[in-house]
Amino acid sequence: MGALREGLIDLAAARLGGNALLASDEFFAPKSNLLEPGRGVFIEGRYTKRGKWMDGWETRRRRGPGYDWCIIRLGAPGVIRALTVDTNHFRGNHPAECSLDAVDLAGAPTARRLRALGGAWLERLPRAPLAGHTENDFSIRGDARATHVRLNIYPDGGVARLRVWGEARPDWRRITAARRGAGPIDLVAVEHGGLPLATSDQFFSEPLNLIMPGRPRDMGDGWETRRRRGPGHDWVVLRLGRRGVIERCELDTTHFKGNFPESASLEGCEAPGLAGSALPPDTAVWRELLARTELRSNAVHRFALARARASVTHVRLNIFPDGGVARLRLWGRVT
Repeated sequence: MGALREGLIDLAAARLGGNALLASDEFFAPKSNLLEPGRGVFIEGRYTKRGKWMDGWETRRRRGPGYDWCIIRLGAPGVIRALTVDTNHFRGNHPAECSLDAVDLAGAPTARRLRALGGAWLERLPRAPLAGHTENDFSIRGDARATHVRLNIYPDGGVARLRVWGEARPDWRRITAARRGAGPIDLVAVEHGGLPLATSDQFFSEPLNLIMPGRPRDMGDGWETRRRRGPGHDWVVLRLGRRGVIERCELDTTHFKGNFPESASLEGCEAPGLAGSALPPDTAVWRELLARTELRSNAVHRFALARARASVTHVRLNIFPDGGVARLRLWGRVT
């Protein structure tokens, strides 16, 4: 799955705002489990009033025609490139097959409207076989934008997790209209299309955590590198969701106490027209936006970027020499 999801994010993740809205049935285990982090756990001997407790979405045994389904609102609208239907710990009770439909809807459709969409759904994954206790991975073709997906399972059974890998395609007209008069926008936020492209190291946790919404839950909910034993320093290159001028920077080392970086700096470059996870070329000119600045442990650092008067499309966060950062916010205006 590594190559399949490279440069992609889980558009349906609960931590990104994904929400399982409707399901044909959830008798044994609730649909909300589908979008939780991790692969799901199994607790021997744990039962509920309805049967064995399972960490996933599980429907009752179907005795008539038809199939089960679950409608999910993506946390970030986008283009779907790959799918993982994880049946971890579901062995004799996993579905035989699955398929996926998607639709691009404006606003917040009601449950009644979602049930009545009918032919508005676009098939993104034709009916395909599933294996039990396995991460079933599928490649998705096409460039259609989606805000909602419908996972269909045939005829019934249990799925531990659903991962909808793709590229965020936010509605920038809506974002700028909502922020009008409210100040700058976080240009690197994952829900706005921000994406880590490359990093020197991500031994303990990945840099995608830097730009996720909300406050960090714990030390694992950040970007942390291994202890550097030689010269040099660690860094991460990120693509902004939109070309813009960064006016303020926020570096959060919450939960990082004995392992926060000694200092950090920020650089930016303008490399428009790059698709997907393409890196800026070697000829790109990197400008210093924030000079190397000492950091504190378990603290939120806020900096006004007086030098940042030019538009940038990419940034490089440097940390010296190594350590962990929980969040990076780059507040600015779209150009």
